[in-house]
Amino acid sequence: QVQLVESGGGLVQAGGSLRLSCAASRSIFSGAVLAWHRQAPGKQRELVATISRSAGPYYADAVKGRFTISTDSAKNTLYLQMNTLKPEDTAVYYCNVQHLSVNYWGQGTQVTVSS
Repeated sequence: QVQLVESGGGLVQAGGSLRLSCAASRSIFSGAVLAWHRQAPGKQRELVATISRSAGPYYADAVKGRFTISTDSAKNTLYLQMNTLKPEDTAVYYCNVQHLSVNYWGQGTQVTVSS
């Protein structure tokens, strides 16, 4: 079993930045697909960004050029750097690790962007 713990969410003004972190309880990043998803009130959960060793980073069109996904394997931590935040980025952000056909999810961290 793997536990994922997100942190770094909060309230920020439009145009500001936040960095989300997702710490895994053990080393599973090798060979895994790592992702950030988000869910805004009243909307379905959507994919924000993914990264894996076999493929380069992928970003949803809505965040391309503003968000950066990265990892620190030594710390078993996944990051999402979010710049130039917009009110429409307001959502609960979840990290996700797909490893050996098993999906792991964090508990989510709230990001609120005020206009």
